[in-house]
Amino acid sequence: MGLGSADLFTLAEARDKALAARRIVAEGIDPIETRRAAHMAARADAAKAMTFKQCAEAYIRSHQAGWRNAKHGSQWTASLQNYVYPVFGDLPVQAIDVALVMKVIEPIWAVKPETAGRVRGRIEAALGWATTRGYRPPGENPARWRGHLENLLPARSKVRRVTHYAALPYTDLATFMAALRRQDGIPARALEFCILTAARTNEVIGARWDEIDLAQRLWTVPPERMKQGREHRVPLSDPALVVVNAMAGIRQGDFIFPGGRAGAKLSNMSMLMLLRRMGRDDVTAHGFRSTFRDWAAESTSYPAEVAEMALAHRVGTSVEQAYRRSDLFERRRRLMAEWAAFCSALTASGEVVPIRRR
Repeated sequence: MGLGSADLFTLAEARDKALAARRIVAEGIDPIETRRAAHMAARADAAKAMTFKQCAEAYIRSHQAGWRNAKHGSQWTASLQNYVYPVFGDLPVQAIDVALVMKVIEPIWAVKPETAGRVRGRIEAALGWATTRGYRPPGENPARWRGHLENLLPARSKVRRVTHYAALPYTDLATFMAALRRQDGIPARALEFCILTAARTNEVIGARWDEIDLAQRLWTVPPERMKQGREHRVPLSDPALVVVNAMAGIRQGDFIFPGGRAGAKLSNMSMLMLLRRMGRDDVTAHGFRSTFRDWAAESTSYPAEVAEMALAHRVGTSVEQAYRRSDLFERRRRLMAEWAAFCSALTASGEVVPIRRR
């Protein structure tokens, strides 16, 4: 039985430790097992002292490098701070049971089902981390949904009908685009570009000049700014290039659509406020993606996967995705040119729209 390093203990101290071990042997007890039991007890005490909040924070630190962007980590932290930590954040992670999880989830399940689902999943992940690290005993995760909490709560799909983004019927789009092109200001040009490219709002307001290849008529959105975490190539139609060239005339930094402060991008509320000024509270910027999808399905003969790729959606099963090497770019270029022509049906007069800050 080792008694420790000679660098740490004197000869007298080693003799005392040896004497203590012999006395334990004299009582018919294995001193090595006694020491091991003491170590296990110390670890158990440390586990009891580990709170849920400490485990959740450790989980976030260990996984954030694999998340697409910093915003995802901040969403994790914010949801736990708002809903979980006030209830059992400071309790030992060993003490978390179904009753405590339900105390967090049940009040928001009916009124905020999407939020409640995310919070439940984050609790489950943090508790799973704690179990694997030995801070909780092996066994059932009290936040698990399938075969567990689904017995206590209704499915989220049955709690409340999902409200989709308000979208404009594609038959009304040309009229709307004519009105939009009469609007001046950067938000109007950003919304026009958003519609012409069928891109997400955040992708447009975050667009940078170094992502644009004018020679190739191409906008390449990097993976860190895409919802799916994959690079997305967007073909630029003639009207989309008109918008880009107009913005180049007032270029102010890295962002194509600059905000009010130097070096800042356009606010994510700017397009919504523009729609309100136009008296179109009935639609949203994101809803124009649905307008595009409806038009592509009902007015063109392009396969569904071409339109889905234009929207940067995943197409097919994981196996199909693994074997698909093409992003159907040339077919998408033709599709977006036809979309731009449809959008411009009433505005082909060549009218020059001034750009002023608003």
